[in-house]
Amino acid sequence: MSWVGWVAVSAGVLALVAVALGLWVYRQQGRLRAQVAAVAPAGTDAGQAPRGQLVAFVANPSKPDVTSLRAAVRKAASEQYLPEPLWFETTVEDPGVGQAREAVAAGADLVVAVGGDGTVRAVAEALAGTGVPMGLMPLGTGNLLARNLDVPLNDPIGAMQLAVDGQDKRIDVGWLRVLRHESEMDDDIAEAADDEPADTDEPRDHIFLVIAGLGFDAAMVADADDQLKARMGWIAYFVAGVKHLHGRRLRVRLALDGRPAQHVRLRSLLIGNCGRLPGGITLLPDAVLDDGVLDVAVIDTRGGIAGWAQLLGEVVLQGVGVRNELPNKIGRIDHARARELHIEVAGGEHVQVDGDIVGRARELTARVDPGALVVRVAR
Repeated sequence: MSWVGWVAVSAGVLALVAVALGLWVYRQQGRLRAQVAAVAPAGTDAGQAPRGQLVAFVANPSKPDVTSLRAAVRKAASEQYLPEPLWFETTVEDPGVGQAREAVAAGADLVVAVGGDGTVRAVAEALAGTGVPMGLMPLGTGNLLARNLDVPLNDPIGAMQLAVDGQDKRIDVGWLRVLRHESEMDDDIAEAADDEPADTDEPRDHIFLVIAGLGFDAAMVADADDQLKARMGWIAYFVAGVKHLHGRRLRVRLALDGRPAQHVRLRSLLIGNCGRLPGGITLLPDAVLDDGVLDVAVIDTRGGIAGWAQLLGEVVLQGVGVRNELPNKIGRIDHARARELHIEVAGGEHVQVDGDIVGRARELTARVDPGALVVRVAR
């Protein structure tokens, strides 16, 4: 056979091999398409990638650099092939409740609170019970929930990335209700959450995610200077607290979970969902965000500065897991746990929820709503 014949035979063999290979590849592709179609989510076309999550941001425009942050958010979303994010800004009339509800109605898969503790409370008010997760971009002074969830405090885009890539975690929600003289309260978040007039005397709920309290801690929050907070952050609360070291002790009637009420003298009553505060302080070491109960701390001091000094020692020790059980202490913290509390304060007293003063109350309740809010945390 001439070389021409050999070339012809070789070409024929190669052609047959190519046809066979093409048929094998075609069959493999068919099998792969069938597998993709079998696992594709309901309502998703097998030939298309699933849609990225739609993220909505509810931002407090009074915080520094929010305008530039919006551009950075859009850029980060584009780089990750996410849909165009939704952006809502809070107002004086509505600090974020209505905006978060609008985001849910628009189909948001994740709603991110951009601001301080007030913005977080407002967004949580709207999302509690919906199952829609909340992310955090902390821009405030205290950033209480962000601290307890280990969200980056000085890296907004890093916090956004955690919200987008993180996992869902259900946490408890606390609700404080003023039973008498609600009209004397001033909580724009609670007012934005219902259709009642702002000056209603009907009891309404005030949400808290970290700590509610009355007495010394609320007075400290009430007196913190806004300009000093802007310059020095949480240290402004410490400065305000010094003014109240010699304040009066309160007479409180306290009932836990329907048990008989006790009469107690105290400086401060704290009701916590979690216990980590700025400055590395842990006031409620046993408080866990998803345990279905509230942790209660009754704080009292006697003996002036000596009592406060001993109290500070108690806080430091319990932060590292040491409890001082010695009797007759002049500065002490007594701990309890409950799902519901009933509190009466002689003469009324300032009340705070997550660092927001909501007024002076004489009679109130607090209760836990287990697992009511979904938040995004690191994997």
